Amino acid sequence: MAERLGRELVPDGLWRIVEPLIPPQPERPQGGGTRHVEDRAVFTAIVDVLTTGCAWWHLPAEFGVVEGRPDR
Repeated sequence: MAERLGRELVPDGLWRIVEPLIPPQPERPQGGGTRHVEDRAVFTAIVDVLTTGCAWWHLPAEFGVVEGRPDR
């Protein structure tokens, strides 16, 4: 379901435009930091919040953003 939802909100054509604009994930010290969330999942969550007006903490778990905010 998460992949289908992501493809509906962020089609492949849009993702091809956006992906090069996202900075690379910074290097983390071994065992430190928060777990990495895929860039497309975070961008899809942003699109959902902006288009629906829902709050971050109301995002479905399918987006992969399980905390109150993404660290990306």
